[in-house]
Amino acid sequence: MRRLFLGVFVTLGLMTAAFAQEEIPSGPYDLQTAINIALENNLTLKRNLLNQEITEATLLQNKGQRYPSLSTGSSYGVRWGRSINPVTNLFENNRIGNINFQASSSMPLFRGLQVTNSIGQAKSNLEAGAYNLEANKNTITLNVINHFINLVFNREQVKIAENQLKSTTEQMERTKKLVDAGSLPMSDYLDLQSQNATNQLEVINAQNAYRGAKLNLAQAMQIPFSEDFEVIEPEFEMEEGLMATETTQEIYETAVEIMPEIKFAEANVRSAEFQEKIAKGAFYPSIGVGANIFTNYVDQVFGTDRPSFGDQFESNLSQALTFNLSIPIFTNFNNKSSLQRARAQKAIQDVATLEAKNLLRQNIETAYNSALAADLSYKASVIRVNSLQETFRIAQQRFDLGAINSVDFQVAQNNLFNAQADLLNAKYTYIFRVKVLDFYLGNPINLN
Repeated sequence: MRRLFLGVFVTLGLMTAAFAQEEIPSGPYDLQTAINIALENNLTLKRNLLNQEITEATLLQNKGQRYPSLSTGSSYGVRWGRSINPVTNLFENNRIGNINFQASSSMPLFRGLQVTNSIGQAKSNLEAGAYNLEANKNTITLNVINHFINLVFNREQVKIAENQLKSTTEQMERTKKLVDAGSLPMSDYLDLQSQNATNQLEVINAQNAYRGAKLNLAQAMQIPFSEDFEVIEPEFEMEEGLMATETTQEIYETAVEIMPEIKFAEANVRSAEFQEKIAKGAFYPSIGVGANIFTNYVDQVFGTDRPSFGDQFESNLSQALTFNLSIPIFTNFNNKSSLQRARAQKAIQDVATLEAKNLLRQNIETAYNSALAADLSYKASVIRVNSLQETFRIAQQRFDLGAINSVDFQVAQNNLFNAQADLLNAKYTYIFRVKVLDFYLGNPINLN
């Protein structure tokens, strides 16, 4: 039933993917919807599910090795010329037709626990596949969150660039009137005209970056990109207490117990251990039992009255029961090399587990340090922006009065907008890193 359910689930998933090419989900998308679409459309996850079905088939096959095999069959043949009559055992020079019936069964009694260990290995592989599926889901989820936040960040960057352009345009128009009235020199207008052109280019660059961010998110969701692709911006407020209170070591100790990539690596270690036991089992003697039943019917019996089909079927019936013992003495180093490979593979999986844990620790440390740095940068940027807003306000008043030239005004303006961009960057870097830390702690991810 599990295999049937999994097969139906995979089939429905593939059908859903096919229909998804025709019916594109409409936006705008919130974060959870974007994640759900990405998980539903991802082909790696569908491949994982199909691999799980293959592993389940292997497990079923290995379990079947514990049970007796049974086969039956029959054959019909005709012979001409000199041959032995299978009933009289005499040489005859006639056409002889015969029908054979046979059935056989065999069962291993002892094979060095190879059957038991092969079942354990298949179960470990199935478990590893499930953890790998979850790990891929987590990777996709974090990737979508990163692209989603980057899209929102670039949308805010466009707003900042447009505000800067608007401010410069207004000042340029005001300066043009003053120049025409003879209150300001033409150089002030030309400086602002140059700055305005620069701001226009910055708007174009910001819009291109925003469009690229939308494209990246659409591709992460594996849906066709269109110009009207939009997301719903989360209402996220920066406040105290967002940062995890746990240390990096405490976060790591929690994550190492729940992260599927660690459990995936550990399941692979168990699979390798079973493979080593299977290789060791090949050095032990194997014992098996077999049974066979056979009968036949011949249509030509000379020298006597030909018995009927039923009589021949009963009189020719034979049974056999055999016990087999096989002792490996020299196998051309096959068993030894198999054990050596299994031990090396076990060591490789041990290294892979250590690598997974080291990578997890490094990712946590990076996310923690980045979040801490972004938090400090954000707080400093808030103070900087507040100060530069007042500086720019005063500079704008003084420029309107002719107390400062256009260069000083542009410096004040650029300082403010650069500070706003830095504040925005620190904010969204902090948000993403905090959410990554929550993810490692096993907390649900949301941006509200």
